[in-house]
Amino acid sequence: MTESVSAATVTCQALDDEALWRVTFGGTRGNILDRPTMSAIGQTFRRARATRGLKAVFLEGAGPHFSFGASVQEHLPADVANMLAEFREMVFDVLSSDVVVVAVVRGQCLGAGLELASLCHRIVAARDVKLGQPEIALGVFAPVASIVLPERLGRARGEDLCLTGRSIGAEEGSAMGLVDEIAPADPFDNALAWARAHLSARSASSLRMAVRAVRANLMSRLEKELPALEALYLDELMATSDAVEGLQAFLDRRPPVWRHA
Repeated sequence: MTESVSAATVTCQALDDEALWRVTFGGTRGNILDRPTMSAIGQTFRRARATRGLKAVFLEGAGPHFSFGASVQEHLPADVANMLAEFREMVFDVLSSDVVVVAVVRGQCLGAGLELASLCHRIVAARDVKLGQPEIALGVFAPVASIVLPERLGRARGEDLCLTGRSIGAEEGSAMGLVDEIAPADPFDNALAWARAHLSARSASSLRMAVRAVRANLMSRLEKELPALEALYLDELMATSDAVEGLQAFLDRRPPVWRHA
């Protein structure tokens, strides 16, 4: 079964009698996570939560890349509050689905794309991936990554990615614990083999309880800490000239001129 969840943004293919779903988002260049795409992903995971017998979801971007990240245009002052709210809702839809989620990553996985992949229980990556949180290069920061990457990688490694904005490859991602498996060919094949080997014989209802248990602390942290980071972003960061300058410079395809204020 293949179903279009939202106009050309998300498709869902059921496998193994609906025990597994292959969810593909995007279709535009770079699979930008704009608000309609975030909404469609969230809707898919709400439906996943209501689907009895579902054990795991494979999440991948359409085409050669996972995602270049959120829409830079939607980061500008007129739209940023609504964008952050939509992203937060999607994050909690993914986490509260109570199914195992495996990110299938090809090509570039940047910004909000890496935040989304990092929420997954497992990242299976192609050898050519580029992973990074480049927000700081645009004069902003990534609220979700500021919590999730130190939680997943340890403080020093999480801070490295958030503060430098550098991109890393599959081997370095594996060494720091971000990538769980590097696939020699199509990473979806490896993800599917892993799920069939380790999840297919399990009870779907018991898996959901186990997912909820192991993610309880992360869910609690995000519920408590994310609103404060969003307030820092909206009330203080977006009041600086450099945040707007960095975003506008990216859209204008020119180097930013920082005022350091």
